[in-house]
Formats: sequence, structure tokens, C-alpha cells
Amino acid sequence: MSVIEAARGRVFGLAFDRWSVVALAGLGLCGALVAALLMRLVTETGGVNSYALLADAFLHGRFDSPTCFDSDCARLPDGRIFVIFPPVPALVAAPIVALMGPGAHGFIAITTVLALITGWSWWTIAGRLGLGREAQIWATAAFMFGAPAIFVTLRGDNVWFFAQAVGLALVSVAFVAALDRRLLLAGVLIGLAFLSRQMALFLAPFLFVLSRPKGAPLIAFDRRTILDAVKLGAPILAAIGVYCLYNWVRFGAPLDTGYAYIAAYPAADDRNFITWRVLDKGLFNKDYFLSNVAYMFLQGFHIEFAGKYMTEIHGMDGLGTSILAASPFVFYAIYAKVDAKLLVGAIVIAIVGGITLFYHSNGFSQQNVQRYALDWLPVLYVILLTGAFTGDPEKVAERLKIFKLLTIYAVGLNVAAFAVAAVSKGVV
Repeated sequence: MSVIEAARGRVFGLAFDRWSVVALAGLGLCGALVAALLMRLVTETGGVNSYALLADAFLHGRFDSPTCFDSDCARLPDGRIFVIFPPVPALVAAPIVALMGPGAHGFIAITTVLALITGWSWWTIAGRLGLGREAQIWATAAFMFGAPAIFVTLRGDNVWFFAQAVGLALVSVAFVAALDRRLLLAGVLIGLAFLSRQMALFLAPFLFVLSRPKGAPLIAFDRRTILDAVKLGAPILAAIGVYCLYNWVRFGAPLDTGYAYIAAYPAADDRNFITWRVLDKGLFNKDYFLSNVAYMFLQGFHIEFAGKYMTEIHGMDGLGTSILAASPFVFYAIYAKVDAKLLVGAIVIAIVGGITLFYHSNGFSQQNVQRYALDWLPVLYVILLTGAFTGDPEKVAERLKIFKLLTIYAVGLNVAAFAVAAVSKGVV
């Protein structure tokens, strides 16, 4: 082969290498979501996120608020109004509220920073688990842009999504701390995550298993194991105590979270199916199970059309797309290694996921995601990465090819969903 022929072959290969095209497509789609985030950041307006009201209440030494920016607030019989959600996200928002008051904007700037922390965490987790550089890149991109993480970041100006963005960042860093055997730090972080998103409490057993030294038994009663359990558990128990005290001060009982009062807040004309569910069936009910299962595991990408000819885009299905349809790379959990992490992780996922399947809300409103999956997805993702992308390099390389395509598909669906939402409602 001549030098010219060799050069032509290299140019031809570069120009038409399919995996280079795949990488560029992935980069472009992720870039589109980053652009959407920047647009949301610079156009955000205040007076929307009820955590600003809670932060303002804390700054003025009280717990109740004069009003609420959404429907999920508690109105007590004496007329007082409470933002019922856990307190840590309000503390995160306190600096901007101290500067701008309860009408503050800047929540999406905060969730952007939190997303950077979450992304760094999963990059680090993938590295700690032994993934190669290419797998590490794609694993991080899939979690951040092909799963609900990007959604709660983009929608951080609303109270529900802001809480999840805060909780996810804390949980993600806690996973890093557990892998580094920094048990006390992991416990503090999970405690703070619990005070942001209550379901984070159930992740503690998996963190303990994740922190175990290689070859160490899962259950032991030696001094080192007991000390590890105390380091992880003590801050979490302290956080539970804080939450019980917080509830008692607000509602007069340590286990009263205020959720039972939320149906009393919206005016009759503003009630939706969520309000009617709480009024007629309660916060938890077996009647919610079928709908929640369908949306968590079965429902596909769904654009709603309207108009006389059903040709006008009305928007995305507000109950979302199933995690299996929106993020099909989760099927890579089939490669999970059968070990203690899988056993404990499966139990944790079953508990957290099982509870939410009987809950009155499945995460509404949301586009192309099941955001409640973020409560257990970090556990599944660690199991997935460990099984699929460690071990035999040839097998890893082969598995990574399809994972790339599934990731691009997932990110592409998010881009499409946000585009539909922007066109139909004027917002992402």
C-alpha cells in the first residue's frame, strides 16, 4: 500500500467511522440540554418556588408563611399556612432569599451548581468502581442527561424539583464517601439528604454494604464493623431526631409531616386530581397502584395532540414516561453481579419503589421522566456499572457499544420532550 492510499484510508475511516458519529451525536444532544438549561437560568423569574417562602420564614424566626406559591402547602384549621417540605433545601436557598426576599430568583443557578456536583460524583463513582475512561464518560452522561437528573435541574425553580436536585447531589456525594470508606461523612450527607427528600433514609443499608472492604463479611460483630455502623448511623439518627422536632414544632406531633393538610390549601377552582385523591382516598391507597405501575414501567413517550383535527401539539403527558422507555440503558442491570451489594440493593429498591407505587402522586407534573425513580436509581446504577463495565475488557467494550446507542436515544427523548414543552407551553 502506498503512502497516498494509506492516507486516503485514514481519512475515509475518520470521515465514516460510525462510533465517532455516535460520540458527536451524543455531544450535540447533551449540548442542546445544556443550552436549554442556560436559557432557563437567564430567564428565570421569582415568586414561584415555595422554598423561598420557607427560607424567608427561617430567616425571620418562624415556620409558617403568609401564602404559598403552589398547591402542596398545609392550611391548618387556625388559618396558618406551612410549606410542608423538609427543611434543608430552604437552608440551601437562604442566601439568595436573604438578598432578594421571598420573591427571589436564582434557584436554577443553584440546581446548575448542584448538577455539576452530581455529575462530578458519578464520574468519580464510575472511576472508583473500576470503569475505563470511555465507559466513565458515557456512564456519567447517561445518568446526568438520559435520566431524570437533567429534568429536576431544569425545573429547579419549582419546589418539588429543587428538593430532588438538592437531595440527589447529597446522595451522590454520599456514595463517593462510602466508596472511600468515609462513613461519618456519608452518614452526615444521607442525613441531610433525608432532610431534603425523605426516601433517602432507606439508602443507608446499601451505603454500608458499598463501604465494606473487599473480602469483608457483610454482617460481623467485630470492633471495626460496629464502629463503621455507628459512624454511618449516628448522623442519620440525629437527622431523624431533627425532623421529628421540626414536625412537632409545626404540627404538634413528631410524626405529623403536614401532608394530611395539603388538600385544604387550594381553592375549590384550583383543585386537580391530586387534590381529589388526597381528599377522597388519602395520601396512600391501593387504588393508585395500577396507574403508578403503568407510568413507572410501561408508559411510552407521549405527546398529547388536540384541536378539531387532533393535529395541534398540546404538550407532553404530565404524568411522564416510564423509566424503562425513557432510559432503556437501565436494562444493563441484567449484568449485575450476584453478591451482597445486589441483595441489599434489590431490597432497598423494592422498599423505596414499592412505597411510592401506593402514593397519591407519581411525580406529576413531569415530561418524559419518572422523577421518583431518582429515589432508588443511584442504587441500581452502581449495581449496573459494576456488573456491566468491569472485568473482561473485550466484553466491556462490546457492551459499551449498545450502551452508547441507548444513551443517545434516552438523551434524544429528553431533548424532544423539552422542545415539545417549550413550544406548547412557552417553558421547558
